[in-house]
Amino acid sequence: MSMSDADDGDDSRLPGPLRTVTPPSGTHPDAQMDVIGWLIFLGLLILLLPVLPLLLVIWLIDRARGALGRR
Repeated sequence: MSMSDADDGDDSRLPGPLRTVTPPSGTHPDAQMDVIGWLIFLGLLILLLPVLPLLLVIWLIDRARGALGRR
C-alpha cells in the first residue's frame, strides 16, 4: 500500500491556519504605551541636552572649515 492510497480514505483534515490564537481586540487607544514612549523620549532628551552645545560647536567648526576650503 502506498502513501497516497492511505491519504485518499482519510477525511479528517485540519482547519485552515489561523492568523492569531486570540480573537482580535479591535482598535483602541493605548495610553500606557503612549506614556512609556514619552518617558523614554524625555529621558533621552535630558541625557543628550548637555551634549547639545558640544555638537553645535563641532557643527559650526565643520561649516567654517567647509566655507574656508571653498576659497
